Amino acid sequence: MSVHIESVGRGPPLVLLHGWAMHSGLWQPVVPMLSRRFRVHNVDLPGHGLSPSVTPYTIFALVDAVASAVATLPDIHDAPPTLLGWSLGGLVALEWARVRPRDVGALVLTATTPCFVQRDDWQHAMSAATLERFGDELAASYRLTLQRFLTLQMQGSEHSRAGLARMRTTLFARGEPAPAALRAALALLAATDLRDSVAQIAQPALVIAGDRDTLTPPAATRWLADALPGATLAPIAGAGHAPFISHAEEFLAALERFADER
Repeated sequence: MSVHIESVGRGPPLVLLHGWAMHSGLWQPVVPMLSRRFRVHNVDLPGHGLSPSVTPYTIFALVDAVASAVATLPDIHDAPPTLLGWSLGGLVALEWARVRPRDVGALVLTATTPCFVQRDDWQHAMSAATLERFGDELAASYRLTLQRFLTLQMQGSEHSRAGLARMRTTLFARGEPAPAALRAALALLAATDLRDSVAQIAQPALVIAGDRDTLTPPAATRWLADALPGATLAPIAGAGHAPFISHAEEFLAALERFADER
């Protein structure tokens, strides 16, 4: 399949992986700064933006599609890329690093949790009923559901009004994602639990977390940073689920420190 990737900048490769119902244009606030240091490869995940969907829509299929497309990029053979994953994109980055360890140099995980839905032994997540309600509402009121999801991402965050306005402006800039793909991606989020896998991931990792994130709570990102053998946690005070939008300077500073230490 053809995964849409936009590349800019010079330097070591950095692959950006966005969240559910979004597209790679949401990274635009930080791409100009990142491209001064990295060759940035901005990916539309399958079923989002300008990339066609995959069947079945599983974490394995997403990793295979995106990793295969990235492998064709000319600079990737010089050094394995750093993966910068946000939310759903963070899940893809974790599984990519686990199943293709030689193809990943490092991880930067933003608003990422190994398990998005509550389990009996995992309460640091949204309830299954909340996620199911998103699926039901997609069928009834597609645009309003996505707009409500944007509001949840900025909920509790400082600068939430400006961040929400930016996300709303960008949301449909690449057309409307297919509802079937979004429902399949929700099912993926409900089914995926990587807690038993993350200890196998040896790459250096940075976990960037907003301390007001209601979708991936601080307890989940702390757990992830502790469970990954080579991880460092970088909390951002006052940030919600999209710190690269609401707190871009702090986000970029954390990433720069991580890159300098490597």
